Amino acid sequence: MSLPKQVTKAHGTGNDFVVYLDRSGQYEPTADEVRFLCDRHFGIGADGLIRLTRPDFVSDLSDDQIAQMLAGGARWFMDYRNADGSLAEMCGNGTRAITLFAQREGVADSTEPFRLGTRAGVKILTPRGNMKPYGADVFQVEMGAWKIGELDAYEVTIPGTAGSARGTFIDMGNPHVVAVIEDAFASLPVVEDLDLVTKPVVSPEIESDQNVEFVRVDDVDEAAGTGEATMRVNERGCGETLSCGTGLCATGIVLRAKTGISHWDITVRGGTLRVDVTDEDVKLTGAATLVADITLL
Repeated sequence: MSLPKQVTKAHGTGNDFVVYLDRSGQYEPTADEVRFLCDRHFGIGADGLIRLTRPDFVSDLSDDQIAQMLAGGARWFMDYRNADGSLAEMCGNGTRAITLFAQREGVADSTEPFRLGTRAGVKILTPRGNMKPYGADVFQVEMGAWKIGELDAYEVTIPGTAGSARGTFIDMGNPHVVAVIEDAFASLPVVEDLDLVTKPVVSPEIESDQNVEFVRVDDVDEAAGTGEATMRVNERGCGETLSCGTGLCATGIVLRAKTGISHWDITVRGGTLRVDVTDEDVKLTGAATLVADITLL
């Protein structure tokens, strides 16, 4: 086994992970090991696995990518794997969970911003402490630049469920299609009634596959420039998760494009998070939790 004996269970608003620190680079997991640990019946159970290690210990990174990490001030890298063992470019909730873990392990300062390397570039996490209504151990994550495709260019359906919706492609370093439902253009059931155990179908097909978000606008305060929304998500390689950080950001970007509102409190099944969008970047604010330390047999 190429895993350490000690791992930790963590989550960011219900998006859960097995995490561990690999100081020397000797514990790069295999896809089978990731699937085993993330299995909810035969393993620990998680949406994904995160190895916190040095950028030069990550075998799929090129020399140029490693140099970019170091130039960006990231001494530590979030080596994230989906539950099915596949590599993932980015996980917004995972950045918060692994940063709280890094603080406990003494490799991140609990009061200063932490520069974390990811396959989608260097992300900066600023600790915010306890912050209503978002919870305890809150971090604001500078998620960086984003790209948006043509509004409503995709058709989104769910096999076995009547109806469809229009979706918009967002590149957050990983691919998303966001469908705003419960409006005049969608015929799917309400957000709470969607069957997201079944993987949604996006047409035209996206070669890389994608995460799919379904969102309802709950309230808009135009005077304050804020809005509230509810979202559910089916993640590529995971299925439905209680929260998805990059998906929340993608949702905020699409809602901004449709309403002109840049600041959103978005409720997912795991809690409420804040998304702040500008033309240049997007910031995600939410809580992180360490659940348990586990000894592998």
